Amino acid sequence: MKKGIALCVMILMMLSVALPVFAEVEVEDAGIYEKFKGQNITVNVYNWGEYIADGTDGAMDVNAEFEELTGIKVVYNTFPTNEELYAKLKNGSVQYDVIIPSDYMINRMIAEDMLLPLDYVNIPNAQYVMDEFLNLEFDPRNEYSIPYTWGLVGVFYNKEVVDKEDLGSWDLLWNEKYSGEILMFSNPRDAFGIAQKLLGASFNSENKDEWDAALEKLIEQKPLVQVYVMDEIYDKMSGGEAAIGPYYCGDAKVLIEENDNIGFYFPKEGTNLFVDAMCIPSSARNKEAAELYINFMLETEVGLANTDYIGYATPNQRVYDALDDDVKSDPIYYPDEATLANTEVFQNLSPEMNEYVSQLWVNLMGTSANGNNSAWMVIVLFIVAILLVVIVVLSRRRKKKREEY
Repeated sequence: MKKGIALCVMILMMLSVALPVFAEVEVEDAGIYEKFKGQNITVNVYNWGEYIADGTDGAMDVNAEFEELTGIKVVYNTFPTNEELYAKLKNGSVQYDVIIPSDYMINRMIAEDMLLPLDYVNIPNAQYVMDEFLNLEFDPRNEYSIPYTWGLVGVFYNKEVVDKEDLGSWDLLWNEKYSGEILMFSNPRDAFGIAQKLLGASFNSENKDEWDAALEKLIEQKPLVQVYVMDEIYDKMSGGEAAIGPYYCGDAKVLIEENDNIGFYFPKEGTNLFVDAMCIPSSARNKEAAELYINFMLETEVGLANTDYIGYATPNQRVYDALDDDVKSDPIYYPDEATLANTEVFQNLSPEMNEYVSQLWVNLMGTSANGNNSAWMVIVLFIVAILLVVIVVLSRRRKKKREEY
């Protein structure tokens, strides 16, 4: 009998680990989530990596909660950069119902008819978005996007490696003392933005000379860079494999918790203030279900779970009001007015400039660490190889003619 009880207990324990535990999220209006139950509906969501509470470390599993509440299946995938998101949607290789790009990319996608207007009847929780995050330049009438998170870009550094007197500026990323210890963004707007700010130029310049100067600055930096990264910064910095890296302030929560030797600052030259927002691409198959998903993300408990897990600041008033005071007073996540005044938001560039920047990025990635353009080196080597083949063939022909005589 005791063995039977023990076996039952063991089975129950195994089931408790194997099966998802649902929190029965308290929602504003439970009725609106009933509409698609039993209809075998799926929403395909495309988001940044590490950008939603997913059930790990005791957090709410947001997607599982949505599925339980609505009966709608969530297929969830992640992207590393706005540019990759854009490229996949542009060439039609993927179809998603909800995407979460950044400000400038939203503006670009609006201009290219890549987003659908939102029906706010299906998103009643949109009323809780703070006024300061409405009517922003990238979507001035709030037709296509609803803010998800916001934050600033800054510099992470290892306190045991980096000297205090070297802190405070973007130029830390160009300090030869830390060659091989420096990480850099692997996307063009963030990487060029840092060089532009260091040179005193605008992120949104339409002056090719200013972009060329930023390219030269990044080429100058390249020999010092260990690797260009996005989410890889987590393992590199927390594991001590690198000592310096620019990244988004919300990730301070994860990095500092994993390695208390990591510090963070906003550079004195100024930085980027970004807003990531939820949108529905024009190729979406289930628009109304997508709007229901967006509404769910704006529920207070869900917003709290997300901001606690990912560390980024919330534009949702109800979520902000429910935060602990120590979180709201942390200058990394909610910077003071002076810091915010020294920021600039990325804007969509003209089509010609977007193309030009893309080419500059290709040039940078094709430049070897010693400053040479490896793409040109390949071409030169190819030409040399052809010339050698021609010389060998001609030489053999001459030799054959001499033997005939």
